[in-house]
Amino acid sequence: MNTRPLHHPTSGRSLDLLFCLWLGFFAFLLSVSGFGQSVYTWPYTFTTLAGDVGYGSADGTGSGGRFYNPGGVATDSAGNIYVADTSNQTIRKVTPAGEVSTLAGLAGNFGSTNGTGGDARFYNPSGVAVDGGGNVYVADNGNQTIRKITPAGVVTTLAGLAGFMGSADGTGSAARFDSPSGVAVDSLGNVFVADAGNCTIRKITPLGEVTTLAGFPGDADNVDGTGGAARFNHPCGVALDGAGNLYVADTYNNAIRLVTPAGGVTTPTGLSGSDGLFSQPNGIAVDGAGTLYVADTLNYVIEQITSSGVVTVLAGMLGTPGNTDGAGSVALVCVCVMSVPSMRVSCSRCGWAPAPGCFPFPTVSAGRAGGCPEPPPG
Repeated sequence: MNTRPLHHPTSGRSLDLLFCLWLGFFAFLLSVSGFGQSVYTWPYTFTTLAGDVGYGSADGTGSGGRFYNPGGVATDSAGNIYVADTSNQTIRKVTPAGEVSTLAGLAGNFGSTNGTGGDARFYNPSGVAVDGGGNVYVADNGNQTIRKITPAGVVTTLAGLAGFMGSADGTGSAARFDSPSGVAVDSLGNVFVADAGNCTIRKITPLGEVTTLAGFPGDADNVDGTGGAARFNHPCGVALDGAGNLYVADTYNNAIRLVTPAGGVTTPTGLSGSDGLFSQPNGIAVDGAGTLYVADTLNYVIEQITSSGVVTVLAGMLGTPGNTDGAGSVALVCVCVMSVPSMRVSCSRCGWAPAPGCFPFPTVSAGRAGGCPEPPPG
């Protein structure tokens, strides 16, 4: 048994630019008791479904498809995967057979135009979610908006106003966001947003009415409570369970938080920053049994957390980034975001030591490897 260390990996190494999309197959895992422990038992095997080392925008099958800093991923009921191809400014679709196509947006062209397919424009799209009807919701990070894409590729703006940052609640274009990052959608069509820059969790009805479910705009902290009394610090990922509870990857707090439908925020036992389990967790997903899957970005591992509190490292080796296929610790990943079922994982890497934030945020004017941001102070 490999006991999970409580120390975060060091940074400071120069990393080559890699982009990949991984597919992991579920396997049976033996359980152990207690939080903070990890074992490699009957490990999941990770293979590359689409993309290859190097970046590009080509559609194609398997390694013939190319991505450029892929961010969020989501899976529909048919097993198709939708990818926020962040630096390409597009939303991609990957079939279970690995066939990659572009659903909306035009590679290399950023903007905020609504339209169909290649006529639509995005600006650093990050998180994606899919509802039961096959509609895709996009956290259009650089535009400060939430977009909706029909299965036919028709893009509209559900909430927010392109180019206008803020925290206002309201309907449609009257609402404001600050670097929306992760999105999730429930069975009624309500969309939940990790509004990272505002340090809040927002809710959007199918009619575009935006309210703040938890957190207080601009006040970064780590406080449990209800509604505006709770505090987050740059939350990046969100995932809904079957009861309507929202799990949040509270990235800069190095914690996983739980938000009830009424806005009550708690930190599950063993999953706080002081427990030393995570290092800037970004992506999060939850399956029908209530098991959590966390893309633990700066630890370079994918972790599974059962409802009884058993923590298992499914893939990766602590502190060792890479793009190696394999099982358990043999599989090296640079993890950002993920989706279940079938453990779809999107990963991308900047040209410097481990990227901060919700994923390697590309900015068109950045002029750094992969358009990455500056590292955080210190």
